[in-house]
Amino acid sequence: MSKAAAQRRSASQWRVGAGSEIIARATPQEVAVGLSFDGRPHTVLMATPDDVEDLAWGFTVTEAVAKAAEVLGIEVTETDLGILADVRLKPGAIQRKARPRTLEGRSSCGLCGVQRLADAVRPLPRLEGGERVSHQAVQRAVDALGEVQALGRLTRATHAAAFADTDGALVVVREDVGRHNALDKLAGAMARAGGDASEGFVLVTSRCSFEMVEKTVRMGCSILVAVSAPTDLAIRRAEAAGLTLVALARADGHTVFTYAERLLDAVSEPA
Repeated sequence: MSKAAAQRRSASQWRVGAGSEIIARATPQEVAVGLSFDGRPHTVLMATPDDVEDLAWGFTVTEAVAKAAEVLGIEVTETDLGILADVRLKPGAIQRKARPRTLEGRSSCGLCGVQRLADAVRPLPRLEGGERVSHQAVQRAVDALGEVQALGRLTRATHAAAFADTDGALVVVREDVGRHNALDKLAGAMARAGGDASEGFVLVTSRCSFEMVEKTVRMGCSILVAVSAPTDLAIRRAEAAGLTLVALARADGHTVFTYAERLLDAVSEPA
């Protein structure tokens, strides 16, 4: 977490039986991030100004604009109005049509500005095979996530997305004020590092809407774990794509909504 990700603000705090006192409170930064492809503007996201290259790379992959291997690089420029991130694609690469937008992407929304119903819910690739993990590994990742959310612990106002290996050890973690941005940053970080998303599972701190399912599928990961509840559309999209959807993941357990065969008890695993 960089110093730019949070700002300390003075505030008057009131408590029952104690009255008011002046405190310093850390607040997460939220800035405009303009994304363009080969110089052509596409959208503006409201995001935390850390890991912008990861955000741009991940958005490119999870929104099916291009494959990770087709990205040559990303040029990030800071301006007085925000941050510009231009994604450069390989010459001759088949650029896929991203969802057309006419509004900025707000931190709370994954589909702001989408104009047509056909652009909102698009076909997904089908996940085949995929790793199996134990219920205990899922719980290890859930238990560990709070300790690695530096910005979240400081501000209590951000989301996190993490990738865990099959033992439940957290490998990569990204944070943002927007849940979709956090997941895009995770996808981008893994793509830039050449990581294989099929070799573990994705864990998110937010509710599980269908866009979170779509982004995980496009990462090539077969298991998504969310700490909050899924929507019905998220479950249906997971079923159609072959994704194991685990939600309501708390300290006392979790619920598997689709493809439960990928989740095993530890006693069933090889010693």
